[in-house]
Amino acid sequence: MSLFSEEEAAGDTDMDFLRNLFSSTLGLGSADKVLDELTMGGVAQYINSGKCKNIICMVGAGISTSAGIPDFRSPGTGLYANLQKYNLPYPEAIFQIDYFKKHPEPFFTLAKELYPGQFKPTICHYFIKMLKDKGLLRRCYTQNIDTLERVAGLEGEDLIEAHGTFYTSHCVSFCCRKEYNLDWMKEKIFSDDIPKCDKCSSLVKPDIVFFGENLPVRFFTSMKSDFPNCDLLIIMGTSLQVQPFASLVSRYCISCFLVLEHTADPLFGLLGIGGGMDFDSDKAYRDVAHISTCDDGCLALADLLGWKVELEELVKKEHARIDSQGTKEKASDSKGAAAKTSAASVAPEPKKAE
Repeated sequence: MSLFSEEEAAGDTDMDFLRNLFSSTLGLGSADKVLDELTMGGVAQYINSGKCKNIICMVGAGISTSAGIPDFRSPGTGLYANLQKYNLPYPEAIFQIDYFKKHPEPFFTLAKELYPGQFKPTICHYFIKMLKDKGLLRRCYTQNIDTLERVAGLEGEDLIEAHGTFYTSHCVSFCCRKEYNLDWMKEKIFSDDIPKCDKCSSLVKPDIVFFGENLPVRFFTSMKSDFPNCDLLIIMGTSLQVQPFASLVSRYCISCFLVLEHTADPLFGLLGIGGGMDFDSDKAYRDVAHISTCDDGCLALADLLGWKVELEELVKKEHARIDSQGTKEKASDSKGAAAKTSAASVAPEPKKAE
């Protein structure tokens, strides 16, 4: 897919935003109301009615904070507020492609702290997995690069990793572009080595989207087919401040359910940010906001759907499995280290006289 096609897709998104803005503000076009009431209860009733068969989830860093991964913009605790030790010219530089190519050390030091595999999926991740298991999830669009959606059981077909992923890595040289897997990159990062290509010695970067890079082609192609068929859009853990991800909200959806963090501004949708969502005006007909943490919001919705016990049992079972797997891996690593130490301590046999 050419860059022109990506720009064309972005242009379609802009047009969708304008159509929906005029429709909601000026009363133009149709505004079919599918929720009996603009509450979480109305959303649950709609899902249970059998009429809601294509749910899209849009998620951001807020769904992973309860796993111990910091978000980006929270004052004091966010990632950008705690990067002073890297001596960056500005916080975002750590994810700037030009800066990375000249100074890769800060990024890989941070990557070691936040590397996938050290955290367990949250209630929110497993709620999305339940939507899949029940045949309701059309797609999950995520801004996250922590791969926790995959750990929770979503597969590549279920996901649009809009900002890329640590799952694969590539050489940054346009003439090479050799691919490397998660285990290769993990070994390099935890050995404190700057990953270099085995083929051409250029830097190797995880396939996350840095500032200055294009989003994955699949993001643009999938949104064209997914959103026109969306029955319910569930937005969690994102401030909708980063484009073009934020503009997805402006694409046509029958109903929209937003879980807002306590620190978020519930008026941002009314001000036209994030697609011009409307929660409480006289013309409101589709958008519902719930103020809570993402995990609490998912538990509350699951309770109304009659899924709460099932969700809690799933989380408990999967966390136990991950803990057990981690214990086995540590034991295996310890045995391997002990074997190496033992072998190194054995004196070599003297050579026989010829």
